[in-house]
Parts: sequence; C-alpha cells; structure tokens
Amino acid sequence: MKRPKKKVSTSSSSEIRLNKFIANAGVCSRREADNLITEGLIKVNGKVVKEMGLKVKKTDKVVYKGRTLRSQPHQYVLLNKPRGFITTTNDPQERKTVMSLVEKACDERIYPVGRLDRDTSGLLLFTNDGETAKKLTHPSHKVKKIYQVELDKPIGKEDFRAVLKGIELEDGLVPVNELAIIGDDSSVLGIEIHIGRNRVVRRIFEHLGYDVKRLDRVMFGSLTKKNLPRGKFRHLSPKEIMALKGIK
Repeated sequence: MKRPKKKVSTSSSSEIRLNKFIANAGVCSRREADNLITEGLIKVNGKVVKEMGLKVKKTDKVVYKGRTLRSQPHQYVLLNKPRGFITTTNDPQERKTVMSLVEKACDERIYPVGRLDRDTSGLLLFTNDGETAKKLTHPSHKVKKIYQVELDKPIGKEDFRAVLKGIELEDGLVPVNELAIIGDDSSVLGIEIHIGRNRVVRRIFEHLGYDVKRLDRVMFGSLTKKNLPRGKFRHLSPKEIMALKGIK
C-alpha cells in the first residue's frame, strides 16, 4: 500500500527577510535596512516593527516614510550621458536631468549610482539594487573609474608627475592610479582613479592652473562605452551584473 505523499509547504519560499525586501525595493542596502528597522522607521501591515530577521510575504504592506514599498526585480541600466544633464532624480529649477534619458528603460524606479556633474559626459549606471549601489560607491571597494580629460593647454612634465604622485586638495590627498597622455600636444589625458569625491578630476587639474574643457568617463568598473552611443542606454548582461556583484 502506497503512502500518501506529503504536501510540501510553499510558505517559506514565498517569504523574504524584511531587510532584503527593503533593499529589493531600492531604498538602501540590507545593512542600512537593519538600521531603519531597529530605529522603528518601518511599518508592516500598519504596525511598527523592530524585530531583526523578521520575514514578510509579498502580500504584506511594508511602509517607509509614508511610502508603500514593493519588492521589485533588480534592474541595471547603463547610460552614456551627454553634457548638459544634471545627475539628480528631480530638480526644482526644472533643468534637464539624467532621469529623462532612462525613463523608458524599465517599469521599476531606478536611481543613478554616484553622479557626473552637468558638464561631464560618459558612463552612468542606474539600478534599484540598493545593496550593489552602496558597494559600488563606497570608497573601500575602490571601483575603477577611467576618464578622458581635455585641458585648455598641454600639461607640463612637473604637473604630470605631481598628479601621479597625488594632489592634496581641501578634502585630502587624491591618489591617482594611472595617468597617460593621449593627444599629440599633451592636452588630452587618460586618468584612472578609484575614489568618487565630488568633481575630483576637475579639481585635480584646476588646482594646478588648468581649465578642463571636456571630461568624459569612459570606464566604470568593468563597464565600457563600447557600442553605446551618446545619450543612449542599455541593460547590463547577466555576466556584467555578476562582475559588479563580485567586486570585493
């Protein structure tokens, strides 16, 4: 006589840890989500929860700052940013923002990873994966960034050596990993840095008395501008996503 097969419960597979749910909604990383929970800033089904490790279902109502969160599939979108667009999700002055360039990329809300200033062009990544975004912008992970810089005049040999040695700015020393002359007259350079301070590349050369005529980010992590025209975007491949997630 055959024994009846036991029914397999699917409740556990439909549940997700609250901190992961918050991260999947694009709010922040899991670690930061733990802080939001312990500070009593998260409500589940109308009640404030402070319990670490709590699991929720997709049908549960999770609220942060009055906004109902939804666990979404992660999206990773790469934009070749043109000049003239600011890196912000919205602008009270109604200037052109990078969000208008990726508004048709996906249904999920995505956010820029780091920023490029208005007059800087090149690679800008967008995602709703808060955990990976945090990793890519944290200085301890030393994510590679390569820029092409066009100066108003050829760089002098002493200044070239000074940049490679590291320039001391108002917010500290700026380590430069690589520096190379691209143009024939030494006014076009390639520079590799692993830090993400505000306008840092421009400030390096301005500190030495140069005006930066053009600045273009040509590489971010392992991502390049190959086959990506200016002003266009594309979705990352699974291989590219795994490479980003694997950054130590």
